[in-house]
Amino acid sequence: MGIKILQLLEGARQARGLTVIIDVFRAFSTACYAAGQGLGPIYPVGTLEEAFLLKKRLEDALLMGERNERRPEGFDLGNSPSQLLKSGYRGKPVIHTTSSGTQGIVNAVHAGEIIMGSFVNTGAIVRYIRDQNPSSVSLVCMGYACQHPTDEDTLCAEYIRSELTVQSNDFEAMREKIRKGSGARFFEESSQEWAPEADFELCLALDRFGFILKAEKGEHGLFLRKIEKPALPGTPGSRDKNIV
Repeated sequence: MGIKILQLLEGARQARGLTVIIDVFRAFSTACYAAGQGLGPIYPVGTLEEAFLLKKRLEDALLMGERNERRPEGFDLGNSPSQLLKSGYRGKPVIHTTSSGTQGIVNAVHAGEIIMGSFVNTGAIVRYIRDQNPSSVSLVCMGYACQHPTDEDTLCAEYIRSELTVQSNDFEAMREKIRKGSGARFFEESSQEWAPEADFELCLALDRFGFILKAEKGEHGLFLRKIEKPALPGTPGSRDKNIV
C-alpha cells in the first residue's frame, strides 16, 4: 500500500484512500476516552455554531471541545481526557468540536473512509488498516490549531507508518522528544487549568484502547462509530486495555 504523511488542513484536503486524521493533543485521545467511558455516539462538527444547533436537536447530548485550548462558554466539557474522566459522565451522546482534529474530519472531503488517530489506539488502527488492505493510506497530522505541525502528531503518523511497513519504533524516544517539545506546555504551572499535566500522560498511554473510531454518516450528520479491533494475546499491541 502507498502511505503518505500529510500536514494540516491542506493535508486533509489532499487526503485520498483510507485516511487517518491524527490529533494526539487532544481531540482524538479525548474521543477515545469518551468512547471507552461509555459516551456516544460522538458527533464531530467544525464550528461552535454547528455544535449549538445540533444540541437543539439532541437535547441530552454533552457539548465537548475547545477554542484556544479553553472550554467554550456553554460547553459541558473541555478537550481534556483527565477532566472527562473526573466528570463521571456515561451513556450520553457527545457533540465534539476542536481547533484541529474535528477540522480535519470535515475537510477530508476526498477521503475514501476516515478514522481517528492517536497514540492511545495505534495498535487497533494498524490492525484495522491491515485488515482493510487499502491501496493508499493518508496519515494527516492536524498540528496546533491547524497552524503548524507538532511533534506528537507527526511522530504518531511515523509510528503508524513504521508499524504498517514492519519497521522498528522507539516509542520512549518519541515520548521524550514530545515531552521536551510541543508537550512541554502541559508541565507549565500557568496552563494547568486547561492543559493539565495528567493529560500528557493519558494522551501518551500507548495502545490503551483496542478499538478505532470511524467517521460515518447518520441521521444527525457525521458520527464516530466504535469498532473493536482487539489484539491477540502475545502479539504486538496486546497491551490494549479497554478500561479507563
